[in-house]
Amino acid sequence: MKIEIEKKDLLTLIGKTLNIVDKKNTMAVLVNVLLDADQDRVKVFATDLEVSLTDEVFAKVLEPGKVVVSTKSLFEICRKLDEGKIQLVKKENNWLEIKQGKFSSRIVGVSHEDYPIFPTYNPQSFIKISSHLLREMIDKTIYSVSNDETRYHLNGVYFEVSQTGNCRMVATDGHRMSLVNKQIELGKSTTSAGVIIPRKGLYEIKKIIEANPGEVEIAIEGSQFYLRNNTTTLMIRLIEGKYPNYQQFIPQNLTQKIKLNKNDFLTSLERVALLANQKSKAVLLNLAKNKMEISSNNPELGEAKEEMEVDFSGNELKIGFNARYILDVLASMDQPTVQLEVNDHLSPGVIRPLEDQSYTCVVMPMRI
Repeated sequence: MKIEIEKKDLLTLIGKTLNIVDKKNTMAVLVNVLLDADQDRVKVFATDLEVSLTDEVFAKVLEPGKVVVSTKSLFEICRKLDEGKIQLVKKENNWLEIKQGKFSSRIVGVSHEDYPIFPTYNPQSFIKISSHLLREMIDKTIYSVSNDETRYHLNGVYFEVSQTGNCRMVATDGHRMSLVNKQIELGKSTTSAGVIIPRKGLYEIKKIIEANPGEVEIAIEGSQFYLRNNTTTLMIRLIEGKYPNYQQFIPQNLTQKIKLNKNDFLTSLERVALLANQKSKAVLLNLAKNKMEISSNNPELGEAKEEMEVDFSGNELKIGFNARYILDVLASMDQPTVQLEVNDHLSPGVIRPLEDQSYTCVVMPMRI
């Protein structure tokens, strides 16, 4: 393989793979990327066997071929070079020579035959979705994904699309749950319902759609989720397992309803939480007619409280929550007014934007 390629194109290509290659994987080959040069294009392949990515850019291909080299080494060397063309030449024993002007270096490579085979897919099964909409749905659910590796089926976001075009994402860690519904145009195709997309794959989806706003294409086939954007294709191995019946976690007919200014609630909560227990982050909400007092108490640090005006006409109530869970919810909302619904100090709290019923967040209470 021998090619000439613009520095910016090469860095863009390799940069997309940096977070995918697994530095801790027991398979040494997975810290590398595969470059495949043919005709006037160079394709890149990267995988950690859970998330895989392929992309391509224009290059002058003097000799076609394939090479597998360290992702980080190639990126860091090229990043320090001047703007302009870089020459990459595959040498004996799979080494790769990098040349520009008077500079040259050689990095160790491995045989491309040792690199994992990439999943194939059927391009007829893709459906289009707004990248803005997809990112919004991920942002509104990913913070609720569980970190408990023993509950692997909760280590991702549940995703489904109904026959009517209702697109839903759900995430829970057992202490809180986030659910968002959006309507999309299906066209002629539909995705299979009910799959679990792992957290790492969701972050890679966000990276791609942040760099390229507009429409993206998605598909689900077998155990893989696919996202396609221009020349980039992302492949994510889905989490096997049965997701819990999330509908049963959403309390119904809650009688105590509090309307709050989102920004006032968020800033007050941030201030009071500074003196909450560092592990539990417990705060107490003391509700009375048209006012709410937020308080925290930590014998090792001190105590704090703040009162704010709210729209509330129910019975007086004291209920405790993990402040971090509430803050995560509020940070994900862009409406100026939110509504908190509860029954009593033992019931879960439901938080929704007042003007957007498509987004529901459930937070379990704490005994304080």
